[in-house]
Amino acid sequence: MLLKYFYDQALAHASYMVGCQRSGEAIVIDPSRSVDQYIDAATAEGLKIVASTETHIHADFVSGSRELADRVGAKLYLSDEGTADWKYQFADQYPSQLLKDGDAFTIGKVKLTVMHTPGHTPESISFVLTDEGGGANAPMGIFTGDFVFVGSIGRPDLLETAAGVVGSAEIGARQLYHSMRKFRDLPDHMQVWPAHGAGSACGKGLGAIPSSTVGYEKLFNPALQYDSEQQFVDYILADQPETPFYFAVMKRVNKVGPELVRKLAPVKSPAVELLPKIVEKGLTIDVSPAAEFAAAHVPGTINVPLNMLVQWAGFFVDYQQPLHLLAEPSSLPEILKRLRSIGIDNVCGSFDASAVKASGLRTESYRSETPQQLRPQIESGAVTLLDVRAATEFQAGHIARAQHRFLGKLLREMKDINRSQPVIAQCQAGGRSAIATSLLQRAGYRVTNMQGGYQAWVKAGLPVETT
Repeated sequence: MLLKYFYDQALAHASYMVGCQRSGEAIVIDPSRSVDQYIDAATAEGLKIVASTETHIHADFVSGSRELADRVGAKLYLSDEGTADWKYQFADQYPSQLLKDGDAFTIGKVKLTVMHTPGHTPESISFVLTDEGGGANAPMGIFTGDFVFVGSIGRPDLLETAAGVVGSAEIGARQLYHSMRKFRDLPDHMQVWPAHGAGSACGKGLGAIPSSTVGYEKLFNPALQYDSEQQFVDYILADQPETPFYFAVMKRVNKVGPELVRKLAPVKSPAVELLPKIVEKGLTIDVSPAAEFAAAHVPGTINVPLNMLVQWAGFFVDYQQPLHLLAEPSSLPEILKRLRSIGIDNVCGSFDASAVKASGLRTESYRSETPQQLRPQIESGAVTLLDVRAATEFQAGHIARAQHRFLGKLLREMKDINRSQPVIAQCQAGGRSAIATSLLQRAGYRVTNMQGGYQAWVKAGLPVETT
């Protein structure tokens, strides 16, 4: 048996290829939309991808199962658990098998047995792996998807917070408790292969270690220590990360079936002189580093640097409206790959950043100042200080007089921000507040970014408070 691990750092997403070297066949588990990596890896190992499967309908990225079915004829193994609202609607377009608890299928001599583990989502399943090619009659490990992570467990509130299914968070939490108890009954020796690592919004407190064992998680995973259902429910529903708005879009896309990449419209290269008019009509994202954007940028563009694009673009982009980019042409394939990984398929044009710089188009800048420079204005109340970090960060410690305005919600809450005085944007270290500054400037606010953010404020010995 062969097991290969793939990890997308931007999405904190793990996927796996399991191959049987005897039969030359392989299956991909929880694939991303960028399927070339699996095809290339299989070819290098002398294997053919014959199947693809998913632990659930993902909310945080576009799944690659349909893409693999189209590209290499992979058979789809998909959950048939849960309610009618959460069934895969594209399964009948390809060779497929719908799975229930206790079902099993083989890829060569590798056996995968289905374990229904609802809670994160109603249809969530895990796959227990047994390597029968080596003569084993006991399972080796379990692919848990978004059910059990290293050091954490999947959040049960996404159907409510992302898809708007009122009351589903507590129902999911109670389902998750019983799934957790099923997990605790598994043998300690089994390896645990989750679909996410640290940084994912699909749970809280995820570890950065790629894999674990059932026994280790039983001992040290906080979510697995509860014997009281109510105490577990209270724990798992508290202090979850903010839900990205695009999660609702992803659930629908992955349920209905993502568009095939080969069918997406080509991205045009508009003439530079059209940029000011394009900016007036819709959203244009400049992917430059924050310092470059701060020094000079085309008015009306917003700044989401490439290394932060996947994490934040989904909060700001209207998936139904044309989107334009401002980027170096050489980086465009990577940018499109990242945007399409979260379903942003509506990029219709990209302006050459170098050509724009050389064009003589009017630019503007914004100010960045240190905490020491900004302190007198903040403490006098002469400015509005916006702390754009997550709620848990704000509660742990913040600057007096700061208003908490989570970056992801800033566009939606812009109308509630006082326009009569200057604004200071602040986050933990200055990266998120740079994005916020670009959003606020686009909306007409007089705004300054705090250099180094809360971290620099604390390092300077300036006063803070907690809530």
